[in-house]
Amino acid sequence: MRKMLAIPLSLLLLAAAMPAAASEKCFADYKAKQDNPLRLHYGVVRLEGPCDAGAARSEVAARLSREGWVLLNILSVFDKDGLKERKASAGRYFLRF
Repeated sequence: MRKMLAIPLSLLLLAAAMPAAASEKCFADYKAKQDNPLRLHYGVVRLEGPCDAGAARSEVAARLSREGWVLLNILSVFDKDGLKERKASAGRYFLRF
């Protein structure tokens, strides 16, 4: 009887940990600007919240605004496999915010 309860409990614990693990591996690339003088940048961020473009937009906009940047758009949301190909393009804005 104990073994039967142990298996479902372990599955439940694994399922509870999955959203946290998924958010650690979720990233977005974006474009942002500052005015006076006009400055533009492309960057990559690790998302803390849900791994979708809608949620990423508000999360990234809030982070950027603290440094005086305005989010123009989220280009894509991707997992860690997409990091390497974007690193050179993002330059100093790779995982900065």
